[in-house]
This record gives sequence, C-alpha cells and structure tokens, in this order.
Amino acid sequence: MAKSAQLENLLDALRRELGEDGLACDLAVEGRHVSEPRKRYRGQPLAVASPASVEAVSAVVRLCAGAGVAIVPQGGHTGLVGGAIAGPGELVLSLERLRRIRVLDTFDASVVVESGCTLAGLRQAAEDAGLLYPVSLASEGTATIGGTLATNAGGNLTIRYGNSREQVLGLEVVLADGRVWSDLDPLRKDNSGYDLKQLFIGSEGTLGIITAAALKLAPAPLQSVTALLASSNLHAGMALLKHLRAGLGECLSACEFMPRRALEFVLEDQPDQRDPFDCPYPWYVLVQADSALPGDNLEAASLSVFEQAIEAGLSREVVLANSLGQVNALWALREGISAAQKHGGVSLKHDISVPVARIPDFVDETLAALAQAVPGIRPCVFGHLGDGNLHFNLSQPENMDGDAFLSLEPVCNRIVFDQVRRYRGSIAAEHGIGQLRRDELARGQPLKVELMRRIKQALDPKGVFNPGKVL
Repeated sequence: MAKSAQLENLLDALRRELGEDGLACDLAVEGRHVSEPRKRYRGQPLAVASPASVEAVSAVVRLCAGAGVAIVPQGGHTGLVGGAIAGPGELVLSLERLRRIRVLDTFDASVVVESGCTLAGLRQAAEDAGLLYPVSLASEGTATIGGTLATNAGGNLTIRYGNSREQVLGLEVVLADGRVWSDLDPLRKDNSGYDLKQLFIGSEGTLGIITAAALKLAPAPLQSVTALLASSNLHAGMALLKHLRAGLGECLSACEFMPRRALEFVLEDQPDQRDPFDCPYPWYVLVQADSALPGDNLEAASLSVFEQAIEAGLSREVVLANSLGQVNALWALREGISAAQKHGGVSLKHDISVPVARIPDFVDETLAALAQAVPGIRPCVFGHLGDGNLHFNLSQPENMDGDAFLSLEPVCNRIVFDQVRRYRGSIAAEHGIGQLRRDELARGQPLKVELMRRIKQALDPKGVFNPGKVL
C-alpha cells in the first residue's frame, strides 16, 4: 500500500539504524510475524524491525514514538490470544536477535539473559552448568524468555517453583520514550522503593519492552521419578494430590491431569504412542518428583507413596517410567493434547484457574451447564492439578457442523466465565488477555481495568506499545 512521506522517512531512518537485515517491509514480511498458531488473527504490520541490541531497540522506540507509529513487541510468537499481532500501520518489533546469555553465575545461581533467547536454550545452558531454570512449557523450543515474562507464563513445574514472575530478580526495559531502565543486579533482597519490575511482568508488552532479565536458577535434580496414575474421578484425583503432597513433600515438581478423551486424541494423533494401561480409565494424573540430593532413595519413597494411594482407593493403577524414553513418552501424552484436539473437530479453548480444592465441583457444575446448553458437546478438560490451572477445552458435538459450533462460542464462553467468577477464579491463568479476552476482562473487573488504564497512561501516555491488547 502507498505510504506517506512521513512513514517513508521513518522506514529510511529505521533502515539506517538496523541495516537491511534488520528491517523487513511489505512482501518481505514473513508469515510467522503476521499470524498466530491457531490462525485466529492475522496482522497487517507496516514492517518488522529486528534490532540486535538494547541500544537498537531504544532507537527504534524513539523513532516510532516521534513518528506516532505504534509498536507491537514479538518473541517466539507462540501466544494464543492475539497479543503479538500488529494492526495496519503498526510496527512489529521482533526480539529474536537479542538472544545472548550475558552472565551465568553458578555460585549465585543466577543468570542474565536477553529476551530473544528461547526457553529451551536457557534451560539447556542452566543444565550444562549443573543448574535448572524451572519454567517448562510444551512450546519451550520456540517460546522466548521475553514472551514468557511478558505473559507471566507458568507451565508444568509451577506447583513447586512458581510462575515466571517468581524467577525474576531484575529486568532491563525500554520505556515508551526510548529510555532504558536497567535493574539487572541479581539481588535476593531489595526493599528500596517500589518493586517496578512487577509492573512489566505479565503486562503483555503494553507498558515497556523487556530486553533482558536477571533470573534465579535452582539446583539441578539428581534423582527424578515420573509416573502415570489412573483415577476414577476428579474428586479422587484431588484426594490423590493431597496424598502426594504429604508423601513427597517439596519433591513433588509436577502434577498434571487429563481425561480419557484427551488420551484418545493423542493416541490417534501419535500413531507410535500406545496406551500405558491395558484397560481405559476415566482420568489420569501425571506425576513428577525430583530431588537435588544424591542417591537413589527417591524412587523407593515414591513407589511407597503410589502403593499407599492404590490401597486407599485414590488410584486404580500406576505406570512408572523406567527409562528416559518412557519418561518422554508419558510427558508426550500430556503435552500433545492441544495439538491432538484437531481430531475432535473444531474446539473452543479456555485458559482458566480456580482454587485448587474446588476444581472437581467447578468441572462437574460447568460441564453440566454446557451439556444442557449444547447437547452432545465433548469436553476435554486437562491441566495443572497442583495450581488450579485448567485448560477447559470444548470439542464440537459429533452431529454438529463446525461453523454451527463456532456460532455457539459466545454462549459457551459466557457459561464458562460466569462459572469462573462464581468460583472466584481467573479467566486467564497463563496465556494472558491479548485481544481474545480483553472485553471479558473489562466486563468482569471494571475497577481493576480502570487502575490498569491509569498505569498505562503514566508509563505510555502516547499509546506507543501494543495498542488494543489487554485494555
């Protein structure tokens, strides 16, 4: 499309700053920068800027702010709520070239890493140093550190280590006027005023651009046990969680749950996989226990806990992974669910959380309401049992056309989100708000949104960063 002289001048200035390799325009803009994984949103960016240093990021922000052009930060682009999609005339600022690990301190157990480094890359670097970065996601090969911080991503190990926010010691952020706020000292204690980094974590790129972070590392596990336990229902699953917490203590690193339907989807999607059990069960709980202590006593202790669970009727059967290959196979069953849902046709996905103890009642009540509203609807509810994060996904009825099912999305969303609020939960547990849940956030929490708007106005008065997202 034709560009004004002002925009052409901006692009020329950006090209001089970044070089030909650092700016892509028009047809040169790659598809991965304009659409998100589910193809629900498609952007129309003016250009894609790829700075290779914090100084270059600062220059891009300063130039765009002066020209009145909005900026949409982008990491690995694995988000599912349209949070990194640029509208017409907006600039995508890709952080993929900022991927250095600046410092990894084994004595202090901390790391300073740039935003474009992938989560898998950081985890491998920590492992090579005998340490652990304890945020783990199915998309970690592509997801970047900046993106996980901007959305406060959780993942499989939250029950033990917390979300991304809990790992952060400091940040480096480019502000809306191009200035750089740097607070990368890896201090464990600092009460000198407001904890400003918390504003930017989870802000989805609407307040500033995170270019680097100082993060905590944990001791690497020396012993690890992975098992899949079969359960009759979610109420038994919750009692099982309580039993595992009591028996495994702080060694309990992951506790994931999934229904039979999810397992069937994955088995259909991954022909090389096989059902770990000889007979089907309604629910499954995937457990991982880790210890940084040397020895081999964790396996014996875990087996005892699992046997007690079966004796108490909390689990029907258990499969213990005896090799790394078996560990990976069990985790593939859990991590393959989202992609495998295509075998169920069109699906509506909700990333929600409720108080852990209330998960069974929430699921039972909400599914009953949905079944009444949409007869034949096929739920696939799975997620992180230990922290209350449910991926409350709904597949189309077998006798219903996909488009007809999509037309019922507002009805299904209202049922799910009204129930979430009734249970004092959250409509966005780890994926963020983006564009997809923006209106729902405003509907349910008007005072919170008003306060957020005041913060946005204070830090980004011209609305340079990620317009139309979150707020």
